[in-house]
Order: sequence, then structure tokens, then C-alpha cells
Amino acid sequence: MPARQDASPASQTLSRGIRLLEELADARAPLSIDDLAGRVGLHRSVAYRLLRTLEDHGLVTRDAAGAVRLGTGLAALAAGVAADLQAEALPELTAAANDLGMTCFLVVLDHDECVTLTSVEPRHSVTAVAQRPGARHPVTRGAPGRAILAQLPPRRWPDTVDARLAAEIAETAERGWATSHDEVVPSLRAVAVPLSVHGRQPASVAAVYVATDLDDTAIAARLATAADAVSVAF
Repeated sequence: MPARQDASPASQTLSRGIRLLEELADARAPLSIDDLAGRVGLHRSVAYRLLRTLEDHGLVTRDAAGAVRLGTGLAALAAGVAADLQAEALPELTAAANDLGMTCFLVVLDHDECVTLTSVEPRHSVTAVAQRPGARHPVTRGAPGRAILAQLPPRRWPDTVDARLAAEIAETAERGWATSHDEVVPSLRAVAVPLSVHGRQPASVAAVYVATDLDDTAIAARLATAADAVSVAF
């Protein structure tokens, strides 16, 4: 997860604590305090004090050997983010993931980035791709981003949208779905459809996979069914 850093954060201490959490999320495995301090560029004693505070709030835990991992307190925080949208989307994503045999996920717009809000892997697939909630990337990359940008007027697009991408966004708006390959994660393909929910930022429902016998049109149709079901719930 690329850290979003301001030139001069309002709270340096808070910024450092968040960066520690981001490093743990990216690692997907326990890290020692020394490893974390090195990754974030902090003195070990500073990292230790920050981690103790995060531990007090249940956001990280340490095992007997001192290795640090994300704590269950983060799950409670994540569940509170757009809780109603997650609740409506989860059964639809689950059904779509099992029907398609691929990971399906809900992406929301955050400034100029796409953020995965919730994700479901298919029940019986052994080759499903993991899509971690909280993962983010520029809205100008990948099918979910194009599905989101297709819902916005050009004046709200990032300045980095060039003529090629503008044409792809227009195509997405016309046909109702977008595709991408090798844009966010090497070798992965994605299909995404727009999701419009009253009173919220544009979002998208997407599927990611390595290989499939289904064509993009069929994948998009199934995702659109899921997106429509979520949208009408609001």
C-alpha cells in the first residue's frame, strides 16, 4: 500500500503510527520492531513507543518472540467504514465470486485513488487472487478506476488523464464496463462496472483473475447484476 504522505503532516506522530500500520499491512506477515523501524526510517526506540500505543488500542499485537502483526482492533474500524454499503455489497459479491470463480470486490473513490472496501474470494477455487481490503492505487490505473471515472465529468478527472485514457473512459461509459491487464498487479486481469449509490462518491464492482474461460462481456454482465442489486438497496 503506497503511503499517502503530505509534505508537512499536521501530526508527525500520528503519521508515523499510520506508516507502521501500512508497512505491516503490506508485509502480510509478522515483522520485528527493528524491521519496522528500518522500513519507516525511525529510531528503534521511537518505533517501539508508537507500537506500544498501537498495541494498547488493539491495532497491533506482539507474539512471544516480539514479532509484530496487525491486531483485531483494525477489523472493528474497517467494519465501520461505509458499514451499510459493505452490508449490502457483501452477499452480492459473494454470489458473484462463486458464480464467476474469481475474486470480486467493491472499490470506492478516495480523492484521486481507488480503495478496495471489501473483497470476496470464490468458495471452491484454488487459484483465486487475493484482493486485500484497504488496498489503494491511482484512479487512473486499472479497470475499477476507469469505471469510476466514467461516472465523473472530465473537470473532476485527475490532471494526469491523457487523450488515450480519456478515450478509454469514454468507451467505458458507452458500453458500461471496463477491462485492464497488467496495470495494477503484474499478470492480473480485471473487469469492472460502475456502481452509483445515491449520496455517495462513485464506486465500482470488479473481478480480478489470472485466466478464465469466460469472456469479458459475460463477466461484466454478472458484475452489473451485482452492482444493480446494491444500488437499488439505497
